Amino acid sequence: MQIITYPNIILRKKLPKFTDFNQPELKKFINQMSDFMLKEDGVGLAENQVNSEIRVMIANTKNGPTAFFNPRIIKKSLLKPSSEEGCLSFPKIYGTVRRHKKITLEYEDISGVTQQIQACGLLSVILQHETDHLNGILFVDKIKKFTDGRERLEELRKTAKENEK
Repeated sequence: MQIITYPNIILRKKLPKFTDFNQPELKKFINQMSDFMLKEDGVGLAENQVNSEIRVMIANTKNGPTAFFNPRIIKKSLLKPSSEEGCLSFPKIYGTVRRHKKITLEYEDISGVTQQIQACGLLSVILQHETDHLNGILFVDKIKKFTDGRERLEELRKTAKENEK
């Protein structure tokens, strides 16, 4: 397993709803993805970041790495503080992003059972960041102020435009 980095186009792909919870290898894959996220010092990881097209993300919660299939934000606070974010798919690029302070996320667990989680603070940021990934939205699209790596991102964007030609 390896991290897909920008400008790989899979990062811009909105992943389809996942429905096959009876796959025999699913739990093993989720465990591998969780271990990989922790090894890379990540706090969240979306499936398209590891070059797969299952609509699932992993987030490090108080219970450890947790899989969220088909996540949907169903409630969000009006308050949107700024905090610094980075991303495993954008090494050495950081910036401040405004995210909802509190959210309610509806998702399916690894058995396909619908669940909800309420999150605030860092977990809220992680869940919003990773849900964006699954929708093809990148944190650099939302940066209000760069804290590091602006020039690096500009170089990557030039490379992406050249690859489109």
